[in-house]
Amino acid sequence: MIGANGILAELRKNAVTHVVGVPDNGSRVLFELLWADPIIQVIPVTREGEAFALASGLYLGGQQPVVLMQNTGFLEAGDALRGTAHNMRIPLLVLIGYRGYHTMDTDRVDSAATFFEPTLKAWQLPYALLHDDDQLDVISRMYRRAATDSLPAVVVLVESTE
Repeated sequence: MIGANGILAELRKNAVTHVVGVPDNGSRVLFELLWADPIIQVIPVTREGEAFALASGLYLGGQQPVVLMQNTGFLEAGDALRGTAHNMRIPLLVLIGYRGYHTMDTDRVDSAATFFEPTLKAWQLPYALLHDDDQLDVISRMYRRAATDSLPAVVVLVESTE
């Protein structure tokens, strides 16, 4: 499991000011910690596409936002990502929960998992998988990658947070 406290610590280490996204079952514990956090402000949105536009605007206003959502929402938000963060070259870290990862080698595969990584590759988004707390530094690494490339970079949360 990936500990929500570790993710929060990495976000603080990178001076994140806002987390924009849609809570889901996998990110519930992380969102609860963020809502109680006195440093990072949470901005919930009703659709994942709104998250990219809002986070891009926050960045242009001098803030350091991160987007947090599930892979199903990411698939829905593609045009918003393209039209804002990508085209505007916003160095945005995106944390995405990987719904269906553990079903890919079963008879009950979740199509959200089937399409997710090919979509990241098709959109040429650099990404790294985060499986457990021993890999939490991938958050800082991809945060720096986004800044260096001046484009979004993704950390995929393979397990739900606890």
